[in-house]
Amino acid sequence: MATTNGSHTDEYSIASPTSILGNKTLYEDADPEAPSEKQSWRHGISLKHEKAILRRLDFHLLPFVSLLYLLSFLDRSNIGNAKVAGMVSDLHLVGLQYNTAAAVFFILYCFAEIPSNVLLKLLRPSRWIPSIMVIWGIIMTLMCLVNSYAGLLVARVFLGLAEAGLFPGVTFYLSLWYKRSEQSKRVAIFFSAATIAGAFGGLLAYAIEKLEGRAGLRGWQWIFLIEGLVTVAFAVAAYWLMYDYPSTATFLTEDERNFVIDRLKHDSTDLATHYDIKFVWQALTDWKCWIQVCIYLGIIIPVYAFSIFIPTIIQELGYTASNAQLLSTPPYIAGCFFTILVGVYSDKLHLRGPFIVGCASVAITGYSILYATPPSLPGVSYAGTVIAACGVFPSIAVVLAWTGGNAGGDIKRGVALALTIGVANLGGICSSFIYRSRDAPRFYIGHGTVIGCLLLSVLGSCTGMVTYWRLNKQKEELCRRENIDQSQAHRFRDMGDASPLFRYTI
Repeated sequence: MATTNGSHTDEYSIASPTSILGNKTLYEDADPEAPSEKQSWRHGISLKHEKAILRRLDFHLLPFVSLLYLLSFLDRSNIGNAKVAGMVSDLHLVGLQYNTAAAVFFILYCFAEIPSNVLLKLLRPSRWIPSIMVIWGIIMTLMCLVNSYAGLLVARVFLGLAEAGLFPGVTFYLSLWYKRSEQSKRVAIFFSAATIAGAFGGLLAYAIEKLEGRAGLRGWQWIFLIEGLVTVAFAVAAYWLMYDYPSTATFLTEDERNFVIDRLKHDSTDLATHYDIKFVWQALTDWKCWIQVCIYLGIIIPVYAFSIFIPTIIQELGYTASNAQLLSTPPYIAGCFFTILVGVYSDKLHLRGPFIVGCASVAITGYSILYATPPSLPGVSYAGTVIAACGVFPSIAVVLAWTGGNAGGDIKRGVALALTIGVANLGGICSSFIYRSRDAPRFYIGHGTVIGCLLLSVLGSCTGMVTYWRLNKQKEELCRRENIDQSQAHRFRDMGDASPLFRYTI
């Protein structure tokens, strides 16, 4: 891949009809009125060619950003593998000290996400995202030198600060390339890297532990060292491998770039793409954005709790430390499969809320099994962890696609996503304390708290579905009454999703 070094100020410039229709190579035989033509058409291009362009976007964007998030999730959650590998005894952690070390990651992580997304818009993604990766990769690498509880706390705080911009940044980044109806599948593929990281993390930790004692380092220190160095290596490569915007994408022809820009313009009903502080306040004061925060909070607490404590939960079922590392892999594999499957069908059916409710219900079933099963049936409890993973992980992508798709305008969308992810990620602090060592092996408080959070997500989703359906009806009536159509889109350019032409996804 080649880097894109052009300015980002015109990424949503409007392609003229001539440029869209005039390329005889790309739009050969593009006469939608021809009686022999059987294909469907959109914006002057056949769906066949549109799908080809989307495949090209997917090929150049999704594998790379998914790899970046895999490394991010691996670096934030490997503390769970390090715990099982002996970190707790070596650092003399007692009581809730491990839980505190897991929790402090989220303090600066949450507050840095909105500024990070604004900076990503003002700067270039191919510079901002690799830069923060280099920083957290170095921090992760140096964590192998931690020899005290205080040192572990400091390292985790700054790791959270450095990682803050990646997940909301890439989620926002994808919304600058794909239409709203196409985002759930792409975010699902991107987020599936988290489940792959969980599966790969267990296998990698099992293998790295074999280096125990080499160069005077314990197995858990090798986990931090190797995974940190890998992150730094890929971050450096990202400066040259990451693209910025459709308007500067070198893997597309000029006509293809114009087409991508034009379809995004139509999808957003010509809403504003420039920076203005008022768009930030539109997001912060929109009560609908806070509904999405509640929905995401109800999902993210179970996700983080699962990631940080699954090796411990499995070990407490009676398995050895090494087997606990290995057995943490299958739940993530199952979660990965269903994450992509749900994302695909959510886009195909243009629905968000019903899928969140369905996934949360599956997760509640899994955690109910964990809650009710006695220690004498470890196999049943383990099946509960697999079922829980199939419910909690798929919900994340759908919630974020719902949040981004229902926020109108680039800046409001970026802030809404960062707000949802940032505020809800404070739930990571909760996740770090609900599974306490003294509650093993049943973990009633942990499993019960997670079930309550999932019910919050169900309630928020039902509220969102009713709200968006009601607002769409009101806008349809207003457009009929005032004779408002797409030709008047410029009048409502700065209104965001409050524009009468904007329709919410349910």
